[in-house]
Amino acid sequence: MEPKKFFIETFGCQMNHHDSEKVAGTLTQMGYVPTEDASEADLLLLNTCNIREKANQKVFSRLGSLQKSYGTKPGAKVGLLGCMAQMEGPKIFEKAPNVDLVVGSSSYSFIPRLLEKLEQGAPHVIDVSQDVDRLFETYPQSRENPYKAFVTIMEGCNRYCAFCVVPYTRGPERSRSGEHVLSEIRRLASEGYPEVMLLGQTVNSWRDPAGAIPTFAELLKRIAAVPGIRRIRFTSPHPSDFHCEIVEVMETTPEVCNQVHLPVQSGSTEVLRRMKRDYTRDEYLRRVEFIKAAQREIALSTDIIVGFPGESQEDFEETLSLLEQVRYDQIFSFKYSARPGTEAFTFGDTIPEEEKSRRLAVLQEFQRKIQIERNASLVGREFEIFVEGKSQKDLNELMGRTTQNKIVNFAGSPELLGKFARVRVTNSFPNSLAGELI
Repeated sequence: MEPKKFFIETFGCQMNHHDSEKVAGTLTQMGYVPTEDASEADLLLLNTCNIREKANQKVFSRLGSLQKSYGTKPGAKVGLLGCMAQMEGPKIFEKAPNVDLVVGSSSYSFIPRLLEKLEQGAPHVIDVSQDVDRLFETYPQSRENPYKAFVTIMEGCNRYCAFCVVPYTRGPERSRSGEHVLSEIRRLASEGYPEVMLLGQTVNSWRDPAGAIPTFAELLKRIAAVPGIRRIRFTSPHPSDFHCEIVEVMETTPEVCNQVHLPVQSGSTEVLRRMKRDYTRDEYLRRVEFIKAAQREIALSTDIIVGFPGESQEDFEETLSLLEQVRYDQIFSFKYSARPGTEAFTFGDTIPEEEKSRRLAVLQEFQRKIQIERNASLVGREFEIFVEGKSQKDLNELMGRTTQNKIVNFAGSPELLGKFARVRVTNSFPNSLAGELI
């Protein structure tokens, strides 16, 4: 008998992508085989994001387009996983009757049992419970990337920022034991993965529940000592828990990449207060100051929301002035999206959509000029890059990243894939660099 096939499409953050790896591993263990063709799949899964309304709309739009293809295979089932599934729960069956399976972000270990119920004739099945004991089980995993691996070290969040659904979709903050993390990383190193990305909603808030490793900074040192690990990244830290000790580790430990993604959300202290972000503009800038003062040059990126309820033009201009002061290497910017269940939902969406769009366009063009200048300053310099794949600009070229997470496209042999190489930067663009092998 031909084995059943599954298709997974992932929306949202790196944690969602890592969750999809876990689900794929579970399904493979059950005898399913992956396919990239939705029309031949027996099981189609969308791993969803709920952070913005646009993300929800994308999922329902995708469900509509999938409906035309999945129906070509008799008995094919459709499932929604992840944060949107967690928040919407049984309402999904009302909004999308073609969905057979709904699984929340804490319930992936129940997928085999849920699929068995579907095979036994249940019209639809759901599990959106938040049993924290299940979150750090050891799942079989089908890694998307053969060279870099995601490693979850903590989940959830206790901060309840006014705009954010994460505490509701991912539950309270809880950390995985340091030895459990190190055990997984030793295994990854033995399997030939030289780079790991540590994941957590507030990753630097990690605390070893066993008490064996005292701080997040010390965890970075222990991981760096694992033979075979050459690069360590982490995302996303929270500014309130970002301390000098982390920068000191970056200065003294070359395996820890000199790049920090430090979400600010707004440059206005008044907006930050309404967002419940736990820090002021000045407190955030003090962290930027000690990052910029490091002996090793550290690249900075951030997240910014425009059009938060009550954001005045003056507040928005404070965000622009923050960009000018910090001069980020990259930003991820979004229009505010009111999410049901959050505190800000009760504020009312007071900024007109067209004004949000205008502010976002101004912000992105402002940052684009900064990135052009910052990347141009790298022309002529030499870097070690980790070669990850083919260039998106030119499939005849390769693409790698510096330790500062700068993308470099260059001409080279496919034999370099998964290896380290030295390049000299020959040209620059707003979002990438061009280089030549040394």
